[in-house]
Amino acid sequence: MVITKTPFRMSFFGGGTDMKEFYEEYGGSVLSTTFDKYCYVTARYLPKFFNYSSEFVYSHIERVTDVDQIQHPLIRNCMKYQKMHHIRLAYDADLPARTGLGTSSSFAVGMLNAFHALKGEMADKKKLANEAIYAERILCHEAGGIQDQIAASFGGLNRIDMDEDGYHVIPIVISRDRKQELNDSLMLFFTGFSHMSAAVQEKVKENFQDKIRRLQDMKGMVGEAQRILTGKGNLTEFGHLLHESWQIKRSLSGGISTGEIDAMYEAAFKAGAEGGKLLGSGGGGFLLFYVEKDKKPYVKKALDKLLYVPFSFETGGTRIIYYRAEDPVNF
Repeated sequence: MVITKTPFRMSFFGGGTDMKEFYEEYGGSVLSTTFDKYCYVTARYLPKFFNYSSEFVYSHIERVTDVDQIQHPLIRNCMKYQKMHHIRLAYDADLPARTGLGTSSSFAVGMLNAFHALKGEMADKKKLANEAIYAERILCHEAGGIQDQIAASFGGLNRIDMDEDGYHVIPIVISRDRKQELNDSLMLFFTGFSHMSAAVQEKVKENFQDKIRRLQDMKGMVGEAQRILTGKGNLTEFGHLLHESWQIKRSLSGGISTGEIDAMYEAAFKAGAEGGKLLGSGGGGFLLFYVEKDKKPYVKKALDKLLYVPFSFETGGTRIIYYRAEDPVNF
């Protein structure tokens, strides 16, 4: 039996530049962090006592006699990709799916990590990221970028640069106190509704050439954000940059924001938030704000109808938290 624990991520700057259509020609760059909300994947070989050969427990329960019968496309494709059979797999998470936190990619990374461990293999973080990208983007034909899989695998506060030759993960090196100051200045709220990331990404890809300049501007903000974090100045600039980035991002597609989301953002801004953004591709999920300490009670009150979610940064990425060697069931 194997249990993996894989963090969710929040992307600060550069979202959209991690799409292949952009970074292979112009180079992409994102700045993101993982935080202490996780998905857990439990996997083991299923004994041959049942009238089904594999069982999968997530928001539904599937019991199948053949891999091709699996309804969940990511599970089906990862099972076939890794040549897995007679598996019982269960998914659990601290936060809901389809909410802009890279949950599907964290699931992909955690599941692949579990499958390798079941086979007695130790997969490194880059291998897991690459396989998760392949599973989601190629095997499942899901639209989107590659930052989520990389963040979930590696963990931590990083700049991720991408081009036609691949990607590089560059840790943001700042003092513990400055990192804690950043963490303490961020507030996370659940809007109450979810979205399909791939659907929003498809809309962003419409008239893609017309959006190149705005994506280039968003890419440039990654370097500016890194300068702010690694410098000695006031971190409030980080909040102002978030606000500027959000204004550009929401112009990429009508599906990224909604009237309700705009009203929530405006309420937080009027209450004292320096800046913020909707996490993920858009359409719903979690709102993140940069708020000075003395303004936090006012922002919380202004958004009192939303669920406030405290969090702390994490650095571990995907990991195996329980392992007991098993042989495939042959009886």
